[in-house]
Amino acid sequence: MNVLLLYPLFPKSFWSFEKTLALLNRKAMLPPLGLVTVAAILPQEWQFKLVDRNVREVTEAEWEWTDLVILSAMIVQKEDLLNQIQEAKRRNKRVAVGGPYPTALPDEATGAGADYLILDEGEITLPLFVNAIAQGVTSGIFRSGGERPDVTHTPIPRFELLEFDAYAEMSVQFSRGCPFQCEFCDIIVLYGRKPRTKNPEQILAELNRLYELGWRRSIFMVDDNFIGNKRNVKLFLKELQPWMVAHQYPFSFATEASVDLANDQELMDAMVACNFGAVFLGIETPDEESLTLTQKYQNTRDSLSEAVLKITRTGLRVMAGFIIGFDGEKAGAGARIVKFVEQTSIPTALFSMLQALPDTALWHRLVKEGRLRKEGANINQTTLMNFVPTRPLEDIAHEYIEAFWELYEPSKFLDRTYRHYRILGEATYPKKGKGAGKKINWVTIRALLTICWRQGVIRSTRWQFWRNLLSMFYHNPGGVSSYLAVCAQIEHFLEYRQIVRDQIEAQVAEFLASVPAVKVPEIAIIATAKAVRG
Repeated sequence: MNVLLLYPLFPKSFWSFEKTLALLNRKAMLPPLGLVTVAAILPQEWQFKLVDRNVREVTEAEWEWTDLVILSAMIVQKEDLLNQIQEAKRRNKRVAVGGPYPTALPDEATGAGADYLILDEGEITLPLFVNAIAQGVTSGIFRSGGERPDVTHTPIPRFELLEFDAYAEMSVQFSRGCPFQCEFCDIIVLYGRKPRTKNPEQILAELNRLYELGWRRSIFMVDDNFIGNKRNVKLFLKELQPWMVAHQYPFSFATEASVDLANDQELMDAMVACNFGAVFLGIETPDEESLTLTQKYQNTRDSLSEAVLKITRTGLRVMAGFIIGFDGEKAGAGARIVKFVEQTSIPTALFSMLQALPDTALWHRLVKEGRLRKEGANINQTTLMNFVPTRPLEDIAHEYIEAFWELYEPSKFLDRTYRHYRILGEATYPKKGKGAGKKINWVTIRALLTICWRQGVIRSTRWQFWRNLLSMFYHNPGGVSSYLAVCAQIEHFLEYRQIVRDQIEAQVAEFLASVPAVKVPEIAIIATAKAVRG
């Protein structure tokens, strides 16, 4: 069996970072970990080729070689997934699909022509699919029936199928599932509320494999909540730390975690000792009423701003997610989020309008209340909410646009980044041995010169850029490289914030035109606001 593993395109999004990645000749942030794991679970006598369409196109030779096309996608990749199913069927290829999007909305994949739906978690459903193939079955849907696999039996992903030079970071997974019950989150729907973890030996074997293949850069632990099972995380970090020492710290790590990480100093210290440098926090909103309504209780127990500061002072750069549009939300939510981000000096703040994802508690509640506008959802930042909110949609959209624009105003972004790294520079890091030196090549030098030229010469932020950089060399010299890498993100956001504004305003205009109940004065106010902005 010749199998083409095909990963669909991502649209431009908050995390796509095209212009930033181009500085280092990278094509994408992260590789498709799901597909290389699928390749490890399927029969190893089968032949595999992997094409990530975010890196390159499928060649004619690869299409001709292929007996079976397997695709995996998240909801944000919906458009290209459906296009690639149709392209494969046009070439008379058998098509199997899986991943979060087909699992949530399977009818859309079958409607596009997919022959096999391998849904839920592949450790259970892929063997069912293989048995069906062996029996000559030409179509089918394979589900786990609610069973969750023991991930300690998951094999080492086939990392060698990836084009390493194309990616900014590598993906590794330690756990699945989250113990919390946030109403809007589909992670607990897909993977359950009991976090299942791999064992330390298993993860170290994966890291050894990456080390053997020559990877020496950042690794993103793609767990949706890395600390969901704190006991097992600490056991893993206890084994990881001597491995990192023995291998001269070949990797740096980043991950996602719940805010209650701030309550466990031992865990934070262990992460920093293992060369974790950044963590993404789901803060969502500083409004406690909204957090309580959406059942994100873990964010209401302590001060969110103090939690961010404590994590940063430990030595972990904080990235964070924010959402606007919760039920009962009071006017000014966008401005309150901007204020929180500025006060806590979080450089990278993912900001989105709330979406009701399929099969979540929020989705079921809105269906019951008759407020869901469409079943599908898109977690990109350029999409209006897919349900009727409790305050005017156009008001939420306007606050969202203005807050996104302000968050990524260049001088404010550079100022937050500088302040954040000054706090990081004051951190008392757990003692580490001498790490492996990072290679300096022409690509790195060119990227540095480009950043200095754009931000330190061309733009109005030039004096701020040089003043902050010189101060960083004085106060936090060890963090200068990472600091400049984060400064480079503004190359992406300068373009992306305009895309957000243009697309959301167009959708609001379309929405208002379709709602006859909107009064003329309200339309006039919106038109006047746009005119004032020029």
